[in-house]
Amino acid sequence: MRSLNFVLAVVLPALVCSTPVVEKRQALARVVTTCTKPNNVALTFDDGPWVYLYDVSKALVAANATGTFFFNACIYDADSVKRVQYAYQHGHQVSSHTWSHKDLSTLSWDDIHDEMWKVEQALTKIIGVVPAFMRPPYGSYNDLVRQAAAIRGQVLALWDFDSGDSTGSTPAQSEAAYTQLIARHPSTIVALNHETEETTAHQVLPFAIQQLQKAGYKLVSLAECTGLPAYQSVTTPGVRDSTWHC
Repeated sequence: MRSLNFVLAVVLPALVCSTPVVEKRQALARVVTTCTKPNNVALTFDDGPWVYLYDVSKALVAANATGTFFFNACIYDADSVKRVQYAYQHGHQVSSHTWSHKDLSTLSWDDIHDEMWKVEQALTKIIGVVPAFMRPPYGSYNDLVRQAAAIRGQVLALWDFDSGDSTGSTPAQSEAAYTQLIARHPSTIVALNHETEETTAHQVLPFAIQQLQKAGYKLVSLAECTGLPAYQSVTTPGVRDSTWHC
C-alpha cells in the first residue's frame, strides 16, 4: 500500500493541476442591433451636433416621429450646446458617440473610459442627463469595450440598416436602399444615418419618413423600440462655467 506521503506528494498535485482554472470574467454590456417591438423603426443620426440637426428634427416632429442622436466631439461651444438642447427639448433621444470618434477596439482600458466619460460629463452639464446608449464609432468594439460600457451602465447601440450616406452613396442610392428595405418589410428597423450630410437632412430623410410611415411603421426612439431606458439619470442641467471646455 502506498504511503500517505506518496498520495500527498504525487497524486494530489496531479489532481489539482488537471482541474481546469475558471477565470472570473467581468460583465459584458448588451449589444443592440434591432428593435424588439414589431413595426417600430428607430431612425438614428451620428456625428452631430451639426447645423442640419434643426432640419432633421423639424422633419421628424412634423411627422410625429422621434429620432435618436449620437453626439461626439467637443460639444461645449455655444452653437453645439444650442443644438444638443434643441434635440433634447424636442423629444428626441440624446446618446453618446464617444468624445473623439476613435476606434474604441484599439484603445486601452483607461482611454476607453475617458472617451465615454467626457461625453457623459458634457451631456450632464448641458441637458442634465447621463445617456444609457453608446454607439461605438465605426461600429467597432471588443470585449474590453463591452466591459467598460457595462461598468458605465450603457448599452452598445449598433444598427441593422445603413443608408450609406457616409460611405459615398448618392441621395438616389440611399433612397433606393430604403425602398428595397421597405419592400422586404422586416418586422423592425434600426437605421443608420448621419446628420452631417445635407442631402440626408433635406432629401433622403423626408423620403424615408414618408415611405416608412406609408408602409405602416411607427418611427420612435431607439429606447422606445427596444423597451430600454434612454437615460441612466435625469437631473437639472448645469450652468456654464470654466469647466465647459474641451
